[in-house]
Amino acid sequence: MKLTVAAIAVAALLASSFRVSLPAATALMPIEEVRPGMVGIGRTVFEGTELKDFKVHILGVLRNIQGPKRDLILARLEGQGLETSGVAQGMSGSPVYIDNRLVGAVSYSIGNFSKEPIAGITPIAEMKAATPLAARRTGTGQARLELPITREGLAAALAEVSSRIAPFARRPADVQSIGLPSATGAQLGAMLRPISTPLLMGGFEPEAVDLVSSAFRDAGFNPMITGVLGRDQQVATGPLREGDAIGVSLASGDLEMGATGTITHIDGDSVYAFGHPMYNLGPAEFPLTRAYVHAVLPSLMTSFKIASLGETIGTLRQDRPTAIAGTLGKGPSLVPMTVTLSRARDGSAAAANDPSTRTFKYYLVNDQMFTPLIAYVAMFNTLTSYERQFGASTIAVKSRAKIKGHDDLSVEDVFAGDSPILGASTAIAGPLTMVLANYIEPITIDSLDVSITSAETPRTISIERVWLDEIRPRAGRSTPLKILTRSYRGEEKISTVPIEIPANAAGRLSILVSDGRQLNVMEQRDGRRSLEPQSVAQMVKLLNGTRRNNRVYVRLLTGTPGAVVNGEAMAALPPSVLSVLESDRNGGSFTPIRSATLGEWELPMDSAVTGSRLLTIDVDNGSSR
Repeated sequence: MKLTVAAIAVAALLASSFRVSLPAATALMPIEEVRPGMVGIGRTVFEGTELKDFKVHILGVLRNIQGPKRDLILARLEGQGLETSGVAQGMSGSPVYIDNRLVGAVSYSIGNFSKEPIAGITPIAEMKAATPLAARRTGTGQARLELPITREGLAAALAEVSSRIAPFARRPADVQSIGLPSATGAQLGAMLRPISTPLLMGGFEPEAVDLVSSAFRDAGFNPMITGVLGRDQQVATGPLREGDAIGVSLASGDLEMGATGTITHIDGDSVYAFGHPMYNLGPAEFPLTRAYVHAVLPSLMTSFKIASLGETIGTLRQDRPTAIAGTLGKGPSLVPMTVTLSRARDGSAAAANDPSTRTFKYYLVNDQMFTPLIAYVAMFNTLTSYERQFGASTIAVKSRAKIKGHDDLSVEDVFAGDSPILGASTAIAGPLTMVLANYIEPITIDSLDVSITSAETPRTISIERVWLDEIRPRAGRSTPLKILTRSYRGEEKISTVPIEIPANAAGRLSILVSDGRQLNVMEQRDGRRSLEPQSVAQMVKLLNGTRRNNRVYVRLLTGTPGAVVNGEAMAALPPSVLSVLESDRNGGSFTPIRSATLGEWELPMDSAVTGSRLLTIDVDNGSSR
């Protein structure tokens, strides 16, 4: 009986253990004991998963006395071909030991065209001190993507959160040298920069690679196209070791995007790597993965490791100036994104079982900036892979983002013309950017489902004319409004919208018939649509009500003023109420509206709508009878 209980206990312990075995904690050497002339051992993976040692000759210590007030150990590397290749991208985080004690991580290099493998080593104490595990970061101070996303806008957003390309010292005068000539140390301190991090991109079209590459390169990354691991290139599943390659995944599934570096230190279930920031985001929740190094590509400009991401082994928790840090075990929750792409035939939508229908599955990090960014890139990449990018065409988009604790965020729109791919991609990323970047509360996206229907023809219609059959419609009754539209082929169509005229309406009214874009501009100009929602629920409602391209919008307007109070539009307010609201603005936000909306209708269309018409009418309220 006792043996049975013991066996069950052992089995339960094994079942609850994570598959990554943890080594015993490594002894650490404080920087105060580091002296010029010491020879240490560095450790990293140059090919496959095999750890290789190289020599590290300590040259001295640099202190940045005016800037971040940090230390950097200066060293010359030797062995494993480093004399010719120099410090390679992907070596960031390679641990350095002296007398079997961990000193720190290879993290800085002089840069391109260096003739010697001179490296800066971030002390391990600074790596651990700067990365206490903390909660998810708030909306305050986060980077924000400007839409539509461009190379310049993306670079600016990444620059807000990334200080990776900054040198160790801004000026030579800020450097105090220990163990080497002052002039030499000062010059090197201003030249040393964080080693560029390989940014792996698999399954991307050249256009998507070009969009992402230029922006990430400016932030200190080296984007490169990678493939999926082959059967003969499986990442090791044994004990995780200091010096092993490690990855940080941004997207997985039918495309792959992530950064790679090297593990510096493992302390229990905590892991430290890189020796410099990745994006300098602070608290974050990205998957940590194993990585497989295919080879080191030597280059006169800058050498780098060619690698692929492997299985998830934990969660990145902190992205700080001196290191990234995380916990081993279960990875973070991701945003599953499903994209279904179909082709419209003869003016009708494709059937669900149509062989031309394709479904893609992506898994995105749940992050304020990178979730909408990767969603945009995934959409852009999917469309550029299967749709032509030049010539007029039409793309219809429907999407639904499930938000934890809130209503779903929905998009339904049509984009037509010479570049509908950009509009369709922005339609998905735009609402996500606004919701995730809010300053009210943290948001979690549970899932994102997108349905796309494309057509080779430019399905557009223009609003040509509007009229009423009645010369003077009666108040309190419905009157048919006729709308004449013309397709891109010149075909005319008359649609009818019943207009309900309120019983208390009198005098001259206006009927506005417009496309969504022009109506948005008018309403924002007049203050009818609040740009500063007071709650996430109000923001979701506002975004779900955003004017679409595939609608004809009808508004019955009167000159009676109103107001937007705390994000809600209030039409046709009595003068006494308006006077109270305007005199007491401490009670909440208040924006006057020059005219009020007595009624609003919309007409769904199967094409993108353009144009606007205004019809003025005189209402008969029956007072003369």
